Amino acid sequence: MKQLDDFYLKQGEPIKGIFLALKEIILKQDNSITHVLKYGMPFFCYKGKMFCYMWIHKKSKQPYIGIVEGKHFEEHFLIQENRSRMKIMMLDIEEDLPLEQIEKIIQKAINLYKTGIIKV
Repeated sequence: MKQLDDFYLKQGEPIKGIFLALKEIILKQDNSITHVLKYGMPFFCYKGKMFCYMWIHKKSKQPYIGIVEGKHFEEHFLIQENRSRMKIMMLDIEEDLPLEQIEKIIQKAINLYKTGIIKV
């Protein structure tokens, strides 16, 4: 857990605050969500299966939530870029977090696993 905590501590503001808020928002969505560090970034798993993560966009330097099975989603605010499977939700550091959109997309991602579309 120390490496995971260190990830957050070494982020500069406002990214640090955004990531810490996202962590709390995501973890409270379901008791089966766990939080791990994989590939140097915070990942969230549902019953052991990775379903989303947080990172900073290389070009825009904006934080985002990555949805592992984003290819199943059609929401206008999700971006595919050059990814075949994942889509990302960019977050504007100048704006409040879009809590409703975040909760909606996290619940939708969890439901892929709960309904068996994605095997757990």
